[in-house]
Amino acid sequence: MKLYNISLAALLGMATLTACEGKLDVANPNQQTTDTFGSTAEELEESIIACYNHIRMEGTYARVGYTLDVCRGDEVWNSSQVWYMGFDDLDIPMSDEIGQWPWRDWYYTIKVCNFVTSKFEGIDDESLNNKMKRIKGQALFLRGLSYYNLAGYFQNPMIITDYSVYSSLNTLSVPNKEEGDQDGNAQYDRVLDLVESDLKEAMSLLPSRDEGGEWALGRATCGAAAGYYARTLMQRHKYSEALAVLKDIISGQYGTYKLMANYGDNFREGSAYENNAESLFEIQYLDYGSQGTDDEWTPVNTSANATQGHAIESNYGPGQYSGWADLSAAPWLYHLFKAERTTSGSLDPRLYWTIGTYEPEWENDRTTLGNVCYTSKMKEDEPVATNDNNGGLPIAKWTNMRTGLYNGITVGLHCGINLRMMRYSDVLLRAAECENEVSGPTDQAIEWINVVRRRAGLADLKKDDFPTADRLFEQIANVERPKEFGCEWGRGLDLIRWGFFYDKDRLTQLKEHGTFRRSKDKTRIKEAVSYSQVGKDSELKSSYDTYIQGHEFFPIYIGTINDNPNVVGNSANNSTSNASYFSQKGWTVHPVVKL
Repeated sequence: MKLYNISLAALLGMATLTACEGKLDVANPNQQTTDTFGSTAEELEESIIACYNHIRMEGTYARVGYTLDVCRGDEVWNSSQVWYMGFDDLDIPMSDEIGQWPWRDWYYTIKVCNFVTSKFEGIDDESLNNKMKRIKGQALFLRGLSYYNLAGYFQNPMIITDYSVYSSLNTLSVPNKEEGDQDGNAQYDRVLDLVESDLKEAMSLLPSRDEGGEWALGRATCGAAAGYYARTLMQRHKYSEALAVLKDIISGQYGTYKLMANYGDNFREGSAYENNAESLFEIQYLDYGSQGTDDEWTPVNTSANATQGHAIESNYGPGQYSGWADLSAAPWLYHLFKAERTTSGSLDPRLYWTIGTYEPEWENDRTTLGNVCYTSKMKEDEPVATNDNNGGLPIAKWTNMRTGLYNGITVGLHCGINLRMMRYSDVLLRAAECENEVSGPTDQAIEWINVVRRRAGLADLKKDDFPTADRLFEQIANVERPKEFGCEWGRGLDLIRWGFFYDKDRLTQLKEHGTFRRSKDKTRIKEAVSYSQVGKDSELKSSYDTYIQGHEFFPIYIGTINDNPNVVGNSANNSTSNASYFSQKGWTVHPVVKL
């Protein structure tokens, strides 16, 4: 979707009439104000298109906004050891401007959403026709999505729902703290209250994907709103409420969803694969061959000839194929995949689409293109590393490494693969997690997990193997979810809601998962590594060794605080622990269980 540029210039008028002194005010339709624009459904549709455009910017999902959360997880490490390094090491200083980009771009999205919702003030939802319900519902969904991300990244962002309040990022004076707040967590709760409210209303206004038909392709539906509503509830440990919503999604109340037979179909570009039956919500990008030429790196650098692609492939892509070589898969994730074979004795097919390694059994694999890296054949004795200086296992997801479409990477905002931000497999695994939290390891929880495992060809789990909720949680958190969603967005938020930063044993586990080798020797990229050898082997490092308490969130940029006198820092700015907030809520961290 292209951003329709809406001029906000003052009204023209005052034409002088011959033979009289009267004046005539004339409104120029090409130079409208926010007061005159947005009075019709057609004009509001243009504003909704602008909302969608903003979630595809560099600070939202087109590059930095996506990759910062990936860095925060334990499945990925920063192989360039430059870009994103502080976010990967969880010690980012408040002076690092990169962290401000998601703040900037999500607030730009919020501004347009608030403009749309302002046109519905004082109007009851029941009195709206279907077209207007869809418009308002999309604005609420996208505003809820924006605040969900802002809370997940920055803990205590400002709450702005009044369009008239927001003039520019540099002149905002809305506080992000109320009198009596001791830390940023009170604001965190208020923001997530707003997210719940927006998404719940959006659920009632938007059609399902079935009802929406062609309209629903690429747009938010009630299923998307329900999925993110459940995610928000789980972030606050409201497992019973989230379970009810997830069950309704599974039963088809919000549209028909199912797993794609081929896992890889979730990571390809083209109409044959995108907006498929597994996707609850995805970010729309133009296929590479149909793009414009201009990279839109910032919201002020908009162009009618924008590429309308993303740069995740550039971040993930090996330097050997012109990628920026910034991010690599953790050795832990690779060996997790290798630890369990399918019922037919083959490798988990999700490994193929997640990590770009050479595996002998893929040489004659008829279900894929085999050992391919873009259009080149990989060789066992010449492994492809992400970074020429530091090594690393290449990430295949959100790249064309396994599709065979292109011979290399066109760096910049050019990748045309839609980012599936929520898939039906996430609904199933979240439902299993909620069921386990509410009732323990039930047959139903095991079955929902097994539905996802069967798609990968893995043997069914048996309830008898999981006598406690702690054991099943370990299976979900550190086996099922990493293999299904490895190197995708969202792991960072999972680690926060699970409290892994607030428990000594869990933090030790993260250090083990986050251990990697920096080496120019490409033959070592598959080697298993151990945290116990960090400090003894100079090439080994663990991202979580440098974790500073409070830095599970990103600091609010010091320039933002200086420009906005009512904005205060968060736990990362102050390096303060959020452990007491977690425990005071009555939440507990599941103990580490050896599977």
